[in-house]
Amino acid sequence: MPASERLGSHIKEAEHALNATKHAVLKPAGLTVPQYAALLQLAENPGIPAAALARACRVTAPTMNTVLKNLQQRGLITRTPHPWHRNVLETRLTELGTQVMAEADENAVRVERGLAAQFTDEERAQLISLLARCSGYLESVRPG
Repeated sequence: MPASERLGSHIKEAEHALNATKHAVLKPAGLTVPQYAALLQLAENPGIPAAALARACRVTAPTMNTVLKNLQQRGLITRTPHPWHRNVLETRLTELGTQVMAEADENAVRVERGLAAQFTDEERAQLISLLARCSGYLESVRPG
């Protein structure tokens, strides 16, 4: 099957373009795409544990631990023991983290809105549905 006929090649190309663009617009805030994804999830889910954060950001637990370590060193997050489960650390944005997140999010949202504007409402809904179908199929055939 030629590469031009493989849906995975087209999906990967779009993913690469999105990540490269987001990387460029997040650079002024000093964030990587995975760091931004973590801050975005933390803004929406304060206190989320690292394992759940890794799943939400679609990265491995070791990768998320590295991301969190770097964010904590920069003073963008705090990690404190959960009041009842002492072995679980709750992660929250600091005031600085909230400011950096807001700056980065402005740029990321601009990219997302520009991308969405390339499609009609109907096309966006269809694209979301088609991508969900792709994900669903791939999840169903993944070994293990």
